[in-house]
Amino acid sequence: MQASDVQTVAGPNETEATLEERETAARIAALLRHLFLYDRGNQLRVLEDSGLSMTQCKALLELGGLGQGTGRWQVSDLAAVFGVSVPSMSRAVDCLVKKGLATRVEDPDDRRVRRVEITAGGKDLVETLVAIRRSGMEAFASTLSAAQRRKLDAAIDSLMDREDIAQTFEHLKGSEA
Repeated sequence: MQASDVQTVAGPNETEATLEERETAARIAALLRHLFLYDRGNQLRVLEDSGLSMTQCKALLELGGLGQGTGRWQVSDLAAVFGVSVPSMSRAVDCLVKKGLATRVEDPDDRRVRRVEITAGGKDLVETLVAIRRSGMEAFASTLSAAQRRKLDAAIDSLMDREDIAQTFEHLKGSEA
């Protein structure tokens, strides 16, 4: 894939970012890069061991409830969420089904429609990925001073009024039990 192949995400006003917005984005990118590599690639190792492609992994995480949707999806809806073709997503789902991570079920309201649903094995893999990521984040948080943690918590708390972030937080917090 070439850099020119990557689709950019347009903001609400679809204008070019200001210098301040670019600097904030660079700070976020630096932190995320550090966090992504902090666990010495443990999460990447689990993904590699699973044999899943990125499309399959994204679909599995969405089916596992880490995205915006419910647990049952039509292949065309998954394709639309991730900006891939329906045939590409269908192949990804077929692989998840073959690996026992997802299943295709009949829609109770329309027997002509088949929906994709995560299996217990798929949930286990999602939980493993979440646990590994959380462990890496906790290890990073333990390296922060009390003042740094308070500042980071305050910055993150200020974003909790965004429904998308708050929902993800509640989901991840609930998966600790």
